[in-house]
Amino acid sequence: MSTKKTVLGLSRFEFIALVAALMSLNALAIDVMLPALPDIGASLGISADNDRQFVLTVYTLGFGLSQIVYGPIADRFGRRSPLMVGMVIYFFAAILVPLSPNYTTLLALRFVQGIGAAGTRVIANSVVRDTFSGRAMAEVMSLVFMVFMVLPIIAPSIGQILLLAGHWSYIFLFMGGLAGVFGLWVFFRLPETLAPENQRPLKIGVIMDGFRLVFANRTAIWYATGGIFVFGAMTGYINAAQQIYVDVYQLGIFFPLAFASLGLIQALSNFLNSLMVGSIGMRRLSHYALLAYTGSAALLFIISLFGTPPLWLFLLLFGFTQFHFGWAAGNMNALSMEPLGMVAGTASAVFGAMQTVIGALLGLAISHAFNGTVSPIIGGYALMGTMALLCVLIAERGKLFGVGEEYREHGHEAAEP
Repeated sequence: MSTKKTVLGLSRFEFIALVAALMSLNALAIDVMLPALPDIGASLGISADNDRQFVLTVYTLGFGLSQIVYGPIADRFGRRSPLMVGMVIYFFAAILVPLSPNYTTLLALRFVQGIGAAGTRVIANSVVRDTFSGRAMAEVMSLVFMVFMVLPIIAPSIGQILLLAGHWSYIFLFMGGLAGVFGLWVFFRLPETLAPENQRPLKIGVIMDGFRLVFANRTAIWYATGGIFVFGAMTGYINAAQQIYVDVYQLGIFFPLAFASLGLIQALSNFLNSLMVGSIGMRRLSHYALLAYTGSAALLFIISLFGTPPLWLFLLLFGFTQFHFGWAAGNMNALSMEPLGMVAGTASAVFGAMQTVIGALLGLAISHAFNGTVSPIIGGYALMGTMALLCVLIAERGKLFGVGEEYREHGHEAAEP
């Protein structure tokens, strides 16, 4: 990690930026269009505010369900080809959305766009796992998430500017254009990272054996399940963010600024995680963060029951929660992938599908409970944090703040697997 070049022949900076760019296409497809939800609803005759959230949910379902397909394909044919196919699908679905004659067609294209984006998620995780392991992987993923957070931070502002400049369709043309640019970057700069000896035949028996290896690993599967709950809470917030900041706090066109402020907090969280994870460890950081995340969300929920908290207090406490989301989610993701290097594509696909699909449904349930107050969203955070904490306790056999298998690379005696 101290050398200038990675094993891929790219500078460390370019490698991190490229992986972050791939991951950002998924966040872009959600965050950049948040300001446009009222305009899309009005244009296509959607009167119920909460029904506009389906534009986000169907995309997330397409994104989640198709990851199961990308995983085994990526473990057989490598990372580059499936990635390029996914990016082409994303590109064409995005630029065709403005031609939708009705809401049903728009939702169908959003589902297809999610299918394309799934390749970026599976391959990005697989490329990192192909190249790094242990705490080095957690450090790189933290830096990736820090860079990746830049686009979601500014995406709603970009969406708002595009809306002020013209029709909501400009937002989807922007998505397609950026996917085209990133696709060319991948084509010319990202080499194949799957070692030939790690290729797995595309046969039912081999695929099922890969799934068995994933689900049989207690630590990996329970950390991934915990990730479902924290992802579900985040999805609920994103779905309802426009309503929270515009309807509850009356920020109008300035709502992207509030949204971006919390994104900056998460970016800072990931940067600090990259500095500390090597010495403190993934487990200790994620366990502390999950406790702080759940506790701060529960406190804000209790406050909200007595009336809508002022904006400054909401941003303060919710910002504290989101800061610890960065530590919890990033390290839990690394812990779920760490034991499964030989089936990284399949593991990334399985965990991505689980977290995205189930998390999207949990998020929809949370955001659909929006009632003009922040209580349902914050209550969802507290509940999901509690469920994630239970999953971690199962993964660690009831003991928090251990060091686990990750410590072997540092020459220390490992904890019980």
